[in-house]
Amino acid sequence: METGFIDLHVHSTCSDGTFTPSELVHEARRHSIYAFALTDHDCIDGIKEAQEETLRLNSPDAPEVIAGVELSCELDDREIHMVGLYINPDDKVFNDKLNAFRSSRTDRNRLMVDKLQQEAHFAIDYDSLIREFPDAVITRAHIARYLVNHGLAKDMNAVFSKYIGDDCPYYVDRPKITPQEGISLIHHAGGLAILAHPVLYRMNADRLDALVQTLVEESHLDGIEAVYSSYQLGDEQNIKKLAQKYHLLISGGSDFHGSNKPYISMGNGTRHMPIPYYILSDIKNALHCR
Repeated sequence: METGFIDLHVHSTCSDGTFTPSELVHEARRHSIYAFALTDHDCIDGIKEAQEETLRLNSPDAPEVIAGVELSCELDDREIHMVGLYINPDDKVFNDKLNAFRSSRTDRNRLMVDKLQQEAHFAIDYDSLIREFPDAVITRAHIARYLVNHGLAKDMNAVFSKYIGDDCPYYVDRPKITPQEGISLIHHAGGLAILAHPVLYRMNADRLDALVQTLVEESHLDGIEAVYSSYQLGDEQNIKKLAQKYHLLISGGSDFHGSNKPYISMGNGTRHMPIPYYILSDIKNALHCR
């Protein structure tokens, strides 16, 4: 179905999305999406469920589920995300590193909840948070959702802008790997490393160019997310030129999170931005040629 559409950046309840992995399969089918990548934050727990659900459907319109991940990296105090596509979810080194990420994330979340309880006087504790989201890798989105669900905040945007967003009073940082380490980890798991949503890093053109050049020359970056929900047409064109300059694959995704980002729809983002199948075809060809 090489005339179909795809979405290579999607989140489930295993990180900070609100659709289960199985529900994402049906959402993709509803939107006539040929393939999607499950790219939960520092987590691959939902891949098996999603892939089994698409097999269970046993239907020509059941979407391909691509094993993916979105790694949180840091460079010069700036958070950078690296998407991995077609990773091996059984790779031991990869899993050990993700478990370490999860441990550091848990420690950070506990500290953040304690600060909200003790300093901001919110009626929240970590055990209650876990009970409300029992199968999730807890993120700041879950903390925000908890406060909203219990009538302690107006909406999630308010929680992030006032309390737990970057540089807010109750935000707690956590250790992150470098983008180069993220690329290496994805490659070790057999995947392709894609620089996620580069426009969101608020770099000027020269600095972004220098970052991409460094990642290509030092770590063999494979691709860049040139189609993305919040991009304007000029953004997309600029990133595609950058991809062409450094011979990078083009990727694209909605960054779908369900009701945690209700303005984004799967496969379309915030606007009508269908991602054509040829992008995935190029990615598959590159993978097979390695």
